[in-house]
Amino acid sequence: MSEAVTTVTADSPRALPLRAVLLGGLSTRLLVDTANQLFNPFLAVFAAGLGTSVVTMGALVSVRSIVGITGPVLGAWSDRIGYMAMMRVGLLSVAAGLLLFGISPSVWLAALAMLPMGVGIAIFTPSLQAYASERLTYATRARGLGILEYAWALAGIVGLSLAGLVIAGVGWRAPFPILALLLFLAFLLSLRLPPVITPARSELGRSQGAPASLRSFFDLGPTARSAWSSIAIVGLSFFGMMNVIIIHGAWLQGAFGLSVTQLGGLALLLGLADLAGSSLVSLVGDIFGKRRGVLAGVSLCLVGYLALPLVVGSALSAVVALAVLRFLMQVAYVSNVPLLSEQVPRQRGKVMAFGLATGQVGMAAAGLTGPWAYLTFGVSGLGIISAAAMVVALIITIVWLREVPQVPAATGGSV
Repeated sequence: MSEAVTTVTADSPRALPLRAVLLGGLSTRLLVDTANQLFNPFLAVFAAGLGTSVVTMGALVSVRSIVGITGPVLGAWSDRIGYMAMMRVGLLSVAAGLLLFGISPSVWLAALAMLPMGVGIAIFTPSLQAYASERLTYATRARGLGILEYAWALAGIVGLSLAGLVIAGVGWRAPFPILALLLFLAFLLSLRLPPVITPARSELGRSQGAPASLRSFFDLGPTARSAWSSIAIVGLSFFGMMNVIIIHGAWLQGAFGLSVTQLGGLALLLGLADLAGSSLVSLVGDIFGKRRGVLAGVSLCLVGYLALPLVVGSALSAVVALAVLRFLMQVAYVSNVPLLSEQVPRQRGKVMAFGLATGQVGMAAAGLTGPWAYLTFGVSGLGIISAAAMVVALIITIVWLREVPQVPAATGGSV
């Protein structure tokens, strides 16, 4: 059933305060992002538990990423049936995938578990961003959406640390049913939340009853050029960062002899850098300007990638360089999220999902280029390839990316 039958505005007695919406969204996304990042530090542990190789386990994670490319189709559905409804579907899907992986006796069943997990992640995050965007005025959206982006950093700082303790104390399967249970509880709590529907989106849901053609699916209207620019910048930003991060462990171990424990400490530092970048945007992004934030972040990332081969003469300088690059990339990305959210308000769910899908494509491509560049050209290869991506992103930002503020939605408010 479509959510369009119920309209809740900011003035409605049933409408939740924005702080409650953001706190609930942050808490729930922390669980989803922890599930999303869980395989990064514990890939070898899970591979050993299933009796397979790290290469095979990495391929399973790639399957999950590839499934995420279906996000724009699901995002288009969220524009029609409601963002809250799709958020609930996403929570159940991720929970089902985690539970299935946790009880998998074989690699084949584990591979099957990656499908609902990937679909759920592709559904939940852009639907949450779109849902929050309808509750926030454009003038306060960098602050609100920036707060939601804290979840990614907190997942690395808190979620993965707790998962490591659970694995050490109980076993490698334990985090999966625990996360699945917490996500199911989040789903039950979400049933008590009223949907927030703008009249424009309700009208869109009724007018798009028939399946759209492929051409119309990719038609983002009069602001399409700016919208596609914002989407492309997401993919280029993720590609540039992941091109370096995908191989940083092997690089630091081989060049400076960092231990596994030290790499764990670096992971915490990178999480703090992500949190610092998101916090900066949430505090000053609306004042400084979203497009200016993207321009500044992309420009400084370009400088950072070009300087990378010149400043990594020691383990300390390499660690500091990686932390600074993560901070700058987060500034560019988080500044772009509210900008993307207002490019095509009537297709907000689909547009946000396109951004996430493009990011997945960028990370998948970096999985191919990063190891090859490092083994062939060393750190210089990593820096040049990532810098090239930032050159393209900078050109797109200057030439085509525009802020497209619309009349605030009826549900909009300030934080």
